[in-house]
Amino acid sequence: MARRLLWASLGLAPITIVVDYAFHVDDTVLFLLAAVSLVPLAWLIGEATEHAAQHTGPGIGGFLNATFGNAPELIIALFAVNNGLFEVVRGSLTGSVVGNLLLVLGFSMLVGPNKPIDRLSAMTSLSLVFMAVLLFLPVAIPSWDGGDPQRHSLQVASIPISVVLLLVYVFVTRTQLKRHRALHAPSSDTGGWSFRTSLAVLGITTIATAVIAEILVHSIETFAHKVHLSDFFVAAVIVAIVGNAAEHGGAVVVAHRGRVKLATEIALSSSAQVAVFLIPAVVILSWAIEPLTLAFRPVEIGVMGGATLLTASLLATAKSTSWRGATLVASYALAAFLFYEAGAR
Repeated sequence: MARRLLWASLGLAPITIVVDYAFHVDDTVLFLLAAVSLVPLAWLIGEATEHAAQHTGPGIGGFLNATFGNAPELIIALFAVNNGLFEVVRGSLTGSVVGNLLLVLGFSMLVGPNKPIDRLSAMTSLSLVFMAVLLFLPVAIPSWDGGDPQRHSLQVASIPISVVLLLVYVFVTRTQLKRHRALHAPSSDTGGWSFRTSLAVLGITTIATAVIAEILVHSIETFAHKVHLSDFFVAAVIVAIVGNAAEHGGAVVVAHRGRVKLATEIALSSSAQVAVFLIPAVVILSWAIEPLTLAFRPVEIGVMGGATLLTASLLATAKSTSWRGATLVASYALAAFLFYEAGAR
């Protein structure tokens, strides 16, 4: 039933595009339409990467999932940079890290059975996130002096940090793929899509996502004003959840089916990918548009660091339990409240 609904809701994307270009409706309506349209598109990206992985094995399949699975967030971030919405960019990326750690992982543990998880993999992902938070500090702290967080000195300082994070991502990903390749053999199921079909779907869906993301970004300020919310809160909570729709839904569904270990892998690896790959990638790519800095607010640094430490302490015994899940979900509610209170800088 859920799959049929997702397939049917793919029609929302062309409807949103037509409404935007032909009818010029209110930006609040456009924002809501675009946000809902991104959910089935994100799901289809995840679906296509699963089928592609059947033909390529876990190595290339994992690479495709990391690349296309984060496509909505990357595209949203770059369009926001182009519109000068730097706080929206940093907020959506922060919200993605925190959302995966607390909300997705929390719900996965809450709805799934009590089972052991892969402690080594979990702690590797959490260590990457915490390392990224520490490396953000040399740029973030100077930006707290009340000056321009986009000043040239901070733009320049963000580059070497981003390069280091990307190098760490490449090294750790390569090591992790070797480990998982040894643990899991490629699927021999040939009943799915062909590799060519999978790549075609990925390409078309990514293009559609780019168009919808542009509509979303252009309407975000009006939507935030109409509902009396700050751009930062909308980005850190609403946009972050929508951009991670594939990971959010997939993790909770597989956890409900009893595959808690896979669900925790999805949530934690997605959080690590955003912290050590997506954020530095956006910073480097932004130089082709308008340089973005790693000038995260104190609340962003504090919430990301706190969420990482809390999750690590709860997973220290390598067990998934419902009370741990409830703790993480409650902590996300607190994080969302802090983002709301932070408002504009």
